[in-house]
Amino acid sequence: MKVLVINAGSSSLKYQLLDPATQEVLAQGLCERIGIDGRLTHKVPATGGKFEFEIAMPTHAEAIQAVLDALTNPEHGVIQSMSEIDAVGHRVVHGGEKFASSVLITDEVLAAIEECVPLAPLHNPANITGIKACQSVMPGVPMVAVFDTAFHQTMPAHSYIYALPYEYYEKDKVRRYGFHGTSHKYVAGRAAAMLGKPLEELKIVTCHLGNGSSVTAVDGGKSVDTSMGFTPLAGLPMGTRSGDLDAGILEFLMNKYGYDIKEMLNILNKKSGVLGISGVSSDFRDLDAAAEQGNGRAALAVEAFNYSVKKLIGAYAAAMGGVDAIVFTAGVGENSASNRLAIASGLEFMGVKMDAEANNTRGKEAVISAPDSKVKVLLIPTNEELMIAQDTAAIVGK
Repeated sequence: MKVLVINAGSSSLKYQLLDPATQEVLAQGLCERIGIDGRLTHKVPATGGKFEFEIAMPTHAEAIQAVLDALTNPEHGVIQSMSEIDAVGHRVVHGGEKFASSVLITDEVLAAIEECVPLAPLHNPANITGIKACQSVMPGVPMVAVFDTAFHQTMPAHSYIYALPYEYYEKDKVRRYGFHGTSHKYVAGRAAAMLGKPLEELKIVTCHLGNGSSVTAVDGGKSVDTSMGFTPLAGLPMGTRSGDLDAGILEFLMNKYGYDIKEMLNILNKKSGVLGISGVSSDFRDLDAAAEQGNGRAALAVEAFNYSVKKLIGAYAAAMGGVDAIVFTAGVGENSASNRLAIASGLEFMGVKMDAEANNTRGKEAVISAPDSKVKVLLIPTNEELMIAQDTAAIVGK
């Protein structure tokens, strides 16, 4: 089976054509500047080929057609015709309380995704546009929605409820949803495989650390708590997002500087996090370089981030009544040995013992804790596209 995975943004569209059974990526690429002019970057991993095209993309429909043309092109394509694509898996950011798993897209499902637009006004409309564009260009091809929020729908009420008047939950569904669910689900499954134990028997803390970061408590294969909340703004300080803070700060700053809520949210989403603390960059590589040159604020930003991750690991171990493994994934988690070591240092009381040499690796699956560490620490590159493709294949296969 060949599955086309689509991740549509407002003016961009990422894609991969995969075989979920063999896990082979046949082709991948990116459409950019949709609605402006249009640029397609198409890659074929088997040959190392990279092709770039300037193609008019007034809408997502033209972008999807450009992808299909690239995939079937005699010179750089990887399939003979569009009929070889058995299904399409769409990343959808928000499924609210309606979806606890991936689903075959029907008119009813699409309507339910549209109902979740107020919960993710920046992302769901783009996801819907991508789905409708595929439906128009690929009629009759089964399509599946895979939700960032679905994995976290197993959280118990005491984990997701906010201490607000209950009517806001009842009427407006204001609660913790969590995000990065596809990534947390994937790495938890891989952790169980690496440890040679059933996922249902393990307590795992998964740390998705990148420009956007979240930590999840996975007990018996189910998410029981996660750091992102009603929006992806909550939890850890991130590249440019503030993470958790005292809500009274908003009133203080808005009154003092005359900000409206739009400007305040722009500050919290785009100018805060490690960028806000450091004044240098949202990229941890830049922060490390600046810290080495004596920049105290850059060092402080990294320390604050690592400290926040460490606190959540301890909190989630307490919530689950123990922990068998800690997983690091995503851009920072996969590539920064110094961040991983700083986060794990001080967790010896929990049974964590790092192996500095084993930790000195990046971008590949590895056990990075010492052989006698009671809690295993794992580095696992995330693969959300493969997870989407496998979910899609399983649903269409039924």
